[in-house]
Parts: sequence; C-alpha cells; structure tokens
Amino acid sequence: MPAKGKIAIVGAGLSGAVIGRELALAGYQVEIFDARSHIAGNCHTERDADTGVMVHLYGPHIFHTDDAEVWDYVNGFETFLPYKNRVKTTSQDQVYSLPVNLHTINQFFGKTFRPDEARAFIEEQADKTIEDPQTFEEQALRFVGKDLYEAFFKGYTEKQWGCSPTDLPASILKRLPVRFNYDDNYFFHKFQGMPENGYTDMIAAILDHDNISVKLETRFDRAEAAGYAHVFYSGPLDGYFNFEHGRLGYRTLDFERFTYQGDYQGCAVMNYGDASVPYTRITEHKHFSPWEDHAGSVCYREFARVCGPDDIPYYPIRLVKEKEQLAEYVARAEQEAGVTFVGRLGTYRYLDMDVTIREALDTARLYLSKTAKNAAMPAFLHPPV
Repeated sequence: MPAKGKIAIVGAGLSGAVIGRELALAGYQVEIFDARSHIAGNCHTERDADTGVMVHLYGPHIFHTDDAEVWDYVNGFETFLPYKNRVKTTSQDQVYSLPVNLHTINQFFGKTFRPDEARAFIEEQADKTIEDPQTFEEQALRFVGKDLYEAFFKGYTEKQWGCSPTDLPASILKRLPVRFNYDDNYFFHKFQGMPENGYTDMIAAILDHDNISVKLETRFDRAEAAGYAHVFYSGPLDGYFNFEHGRLGYRTLDFERFTYQGDYQGCAVMNYGDASVPYTRITEHKHFSPWEDHAGSVCYREFARVCGPDDIPYYPIRLVKEKEQLAEYVARAEQEAGVTFVGRLGTYRYLDMDVTIREALDTARLYLSKTAKNAAMPAFLHPPV
C-alpha cells in the first residue's frame, strides 16, 4: 500500500505503538520517537540475566479488562496466560488479604461472620455522622470505620501520596473497598492475564511493520512538528509547552532491588500498611509468571515520593493546584494545530493498560475518519478536565 504521508509519534509505549500500527496499516509512514533506550515505556519487561525471571522494570503491570476487542487485540501479538492478582498486606504484625474481604474481616476482628453478619457489623463500625464525604479519610470512615481505615488505608495512602488522607478527595476511594465474600481476586474484570514473553515482546510485535520506524534515545523537538502531517504526543503535556504554566504534579517511584535464593514472600505483591514501614510494597517478580519455575528470585521494595524534573512520572496528583494548571495546558493544547495528546502523560490521567489501548485505537480511527473528510483532528480524544 503506498504511503499517505508522514506521522510523528512521541513515545514508544502502548499509546504510540497502537496508534502507529493502525496508521501504518492504513498506509501512513510512521516515525516513533522515544527518549529512552528501549520500547514499551513503563511496561517494559526483560529477563534477569542471573535468575531468568521476567522482570517488570518500572513496577508490575497486570492486564485486566472487560473490553473483548482490546483483549483480542493484545492476544493477536502475544499469548496471554492466566494470571489472577492476589495481593497480601502486612499490617500490625499480621498478614491479610486485599481487597478487604470476608476473610480479612473475620481474621482482623477475630470473628466467624457470614456475609450478612459481616455487612451489618461493618455498618455498625461506619461513622454515620459523615453524610457527604469530601475527603479520602471521610469516605473511608463513612464506609469501613476507624479500625479498618487505620489498618489498611491510612498509612499506605500517606506513603503513596505523600500527604494526609484529609487532603485527598473522596473520589480516590471510588467505591466501598470491602467484599462480603471470600473472593481475593484483586480485579473484577472478565479477562485477566500476563503476556507469556513479556510486554516488551508484545509491543515489539505491534511495531513490526514496514511503515514504522522507531528512533530510540531521541527527543522530539516541538519545532519538528511542521514536517509531519500530524503529531501524536504521549509525553508529558506540560513538557510539550516547555512548562510555561509550571510543572504538573506527579508522584514517582524509587525501586530498591534485591535477589533471594528460593521464594522470598510467597506472593507477587505484599503491601505494607503501617506508616512506620517506609516502603509501600515488595513485589516478587517470578510470581507474575506462575507458569515458569525459577530457583532464584528478583524482588523490589517500592518507595513513593514527589516527582522531580529528572524523575520518571508515574501517578498524576490532580489536586486543586494541578487541576488549575491542567486547565491552562488544555486550553493551550487546543490552540495547537496538528497535534493530538494521548496516553497517561499526554492527558494527565491515570490510565490502566486496557483503557490506554482502547483510547489509542479510537484515536487512530478518529484520525482516519477526520482526514477522509478533510476535518481537523482534536487535541484530545477526551479533554482531561
């Protein structure tokens, strides 16, 4: 198929790879730029040379979705094997299952409740004087009460976000964080799994097209945009405009890697709910590939902190100050012709992988539809304010 024009994509992660593939299939010449030395962004995986363990270098990524098209899409490039995320937490010198479920409740309170009994008991613990929760703390106290809040939510949240739960909006705790059965599967979604050979192999397969070229360790200069029919930008939104309205707030992660001969903790993820423990969790990566057998183990302690100018941004903060800045950047972006901002960084939203892929597919299809009608492409598929 003849090439239709040059497209620039900034970022060789999920957003960039999926958009690039769809446009390459439609006949466009696609050039993908990434400042890092590897593809796949923060879901980059590679095998540890000493143990053979598949390691998620920027923290674990577990694929879960109810979107059948997205599930079929990723399985078209890599075989996904069954994986259920069963998280444990150490709190007050005990180990419990998360999310808080009937086993957690019975263990924590020393009871043998049936589901209806547990539901009634937790309702008794709840602070009913809080009628309209406005903060994370109020939301938790209203729905689970003081004891469960302090054991499982308060300390972990303080470490993860670097502030008091009284300063965080109630929306972060979107729904009642309790299950009144013994289901300890962390996610509800119909499709759950892990790529057999890692995410980097999957993204390499998505990028494997004659119309796609990838330039690693190469930063895209905004001045280069004029040389392309369109730019899809998945880097930091504020960075595209040289931080002219200040830096948007992010949390970042530091990883303390260590190895172990044998099985270090018996599960993939162990949270630490006590504020006195400086890290939020320990991840043991061989458990993310339960179909493999490794004598050695690779583990990481995770520490959350404020993201500095030279750090990798992970979680958008989106408190009042950041929302005001974001509105300024969105208005600025909507004045920029020929650029569409995509992905977690480009839209300053926390996105799961399946949503990232869904939005990338929809963005590519919208572009093809708009260009067929000689219509302008918007700056955002979904304006993030």
